[in-house]
Amino acid sequence: MPELQIVEGLLDDPRVIALVTHHVTNSRAVLPDGAGHPFFVDALKAPHIQFWSAWLDGHVVGIGALKMLSVDLGEVKSMHTTSAARGKGVADLLLSHIERSARHLGLHRLGLETHPGPYFAPAVALYVKHGFSECAPFGDYAIDPNSIYMTKTLD
Repeated sequence: MPELQIVEGLLDDPRVIALVTHHVTNSRAVLPDGAGHPFFVDALKAPHIQFWSAWLDGHVVGIGALKMLSVDLGEVKSMHTTSAARGKGVADLLLSHIERSARHLGLHRLGLETHPGPYFAPAVALYVKHGFSECAPFGDYAIDPNSIYMTKTLD
């Protein structure tokens, strides 16, 4: 079986652009207008964001990013796995990679924003499995019934 590779960058690759666009489009389709905070490709190119794609047998199968919010707080952004790769550990490996990168940068905590409902339930379960728990809004977020905020202390 081919090995999953996690690659930094590649935000100019049309396959990566297509998966980021798919993620944003699908997320927005299941949320009320104005809800959600997904990042398009241009936002993921910001200097305070690290972006990775996961590749299996020459195909991009997942994406994820780390946004620096402060010297000790980072935010997980743009986590998405293709339908064909779900249940194969891609999201686990991407999230573990993001956590390792955050620790390497000296961050003490990771936060994330996701959503309630069936479409996002697998993501919430993934984050709980990795030790995230619900918290109050952080950074520039505000209380929003369409959002779930989660945090994890890094050791």
